Amino acid sequence: MLNGQHGSLSAQLGERIRLVIQAEDGWLPFDRFMAMSLYEPGLGYYAHHSRKFGAMPSSGSDFVTAPEMSPLFGRTLAVQLAQALQACDTAALWEFGAGSGALAVQLLHALGGRVKAYHIVELSASLRARQADALAPWGGLVTWHDRLPVQFEGVVVGNELLDAMPVQLLRWSGTQWQERGVVNRGGDFAWQDRPTDLRPPLQADFEAGTVVELHAQAHAFVRTLAEHLARGAAFFIDYGFPEAEYYHPQRIGGTLMCHRAHRVDADPLRDVGLKDITAHVDFSGIALAAQDAGMTVLGYTSQARFLINCGLVDALKAADLRTSSAALRLVNEHEMGELFKVIGLVRGPPFDAIGFASGDRSHRL
Repeated sequence: MLNGQHGSLSAQLGERIRLVIQAEDGWLPFDRFMAMSLYEPGLGYYAHHSRKFGAMPSSGSDFVTAPEMSPLFGRTLAVQLAQALQACDTAALWEFGAGSGALAVQLLHALGGRVKAYHIVELSASLRARQADALAPWGGLVTWHDRLPVQFEGVVVGNELLDAMPVQLLRWSGTQWQERGVVNRGGDFAWQDRPTDLRPPLQADFEAGTVVELHAQAHAFVRTLAEHLARGAAFFIDYGFPEAEYYHPQRIGGTLMCHRAHRVDADPLRDVGLKDITAHVDFSGIALAAQDAGMTVLGYTSQARFLINCGLVDALKAADLRTSSAALRLVNEHEMGELFKVIGLVRGPPFDAIGFASGDRSHRL
């Protein structure tokens, strides 16, 4: 049930979207609907002050990410980032979409003097404020940006960044591909499909009614990053699959999902602005976009294998029972360990990245 300030925000956002639909001759492609739902200034999910990140629903949060789950996530990831900072001859760390600031805190604690500048690229003013509170002890070391500089160097990290980038939706009718969009039907949002020249990257025997996502915005982001990065590396951690699994004919419903109060649903058209909307990442597309823009793939593997390669087992041995129990969720196959993947990219000479020393799956991209 909607009430109070949140209900008002959702109503205002819904009205704004309906006006855009009207201006667009009654039909809005889903990627634009998703962008407004998440990022519309002052109204979108990531643009207002509700709490997003937390371990339990009782905190008023909607979902938990690895840094909130365990401090060992950032401490272990820092091993890989330290190597990359040295290999790329830089002391600058860049985090895209820093969430609650928990990962930045963990990385700055772990890396100490090896980081001379910590840059955060964050579009949400409300999240910037929360990050600033968390990072107050580091004072002038941290700088916020709302866009990339024309040219920069450093090591980039993005945890659960790519999944929140707007996606296009395609539906196979049985005879043709259609792009899925949103219409205003009696004051409610509803799906409407239109014929399109867009196609998934793989040809397969898709069943009629199959819905898939295209990740044009994520690919554009990676290309832009590569163009602006003069020297450095990038590591992205997110849930997803390589192309052959992502567009497998048996995945008829796609991967689009919403998160609210630690519950998942598949209806992004309801309660706009009050819940997160995500899609799993096609890591093959990310790798190809990076390579086309001049970067090299350092490796690709599961989160479990990556963290173990970076020393999580030893960190668990030294941790207390509560800390180690929480950290096991990061690597358990039925939780985050297998669903989440890590891809490493570099602009400049490649190096043997620690995180991919064992279990590299780059050949499956």
